[in-house]
Amino acid sequence: MKIIDLGAQDEEAIRQVAILLLEGFRGTGSQAWLTIEAAVQEVMDSLATGKISRIAVAEDDTILGWIAGAPEYDGHAWELHPLVVSPSYRGQGIGRTLVADFERLVKERGGTTVYLGTDDEDNRTSLGGVDLYPNVLEQVSHIRNLRRHPYEFYQKIGYTIVGVIPDANGLGKPDILMAKRV
Repeated sequence: MKIIDLGAQDEEAIRQVAILLLEGFRGTGSQAWLTIEAAVQEVMDSLATGKISRIAVAEDDTILGWIAGAPEYDGHAWELHPLVVSPSYRGQGIGRTLVADFERLVKERGGTTVYLGTDDEDNRTSLGGVDLYPNVLEQVSHIRNLRRHPYEFYQKIGYTIVGVIPDANGLGKPDILMAKRV
């Protein structure tokens, strides 16, 4: 496996990544990227100047995963968005490798922090489907993973929950904010 930049001229790779995005988030409750057009637009947006857009590619040129992100806060902090690994290749270290590569590039560009939001739109954590007000931080401190929510993946690779936006995606559908110093 190799990790390379996703090229703006590589229409076939862009199409493969868009399909990967649709497949990777199917069944998660996410309302993002419900159509191939929306997924292609997300991929195209990741190719703007100054952003990072990288793919993990197998020896047979199959795209196994994709990561993208953009600088914020004058380049000190970078938002990782999105990360997706083909469902049939999960659990093999591809996501971890993509994130490590992303962090390296952020650090090389002078960034100090990577942050992300990991939505709970389908009650996969103890924060989903409940009213988090008025004790938001108390509930965050007791978060439980109910159905393989990805926040635990990020914790395993050094990310910390730094907050939550209650109802970010509708009532009872929070966005869990995580960050890591690189």
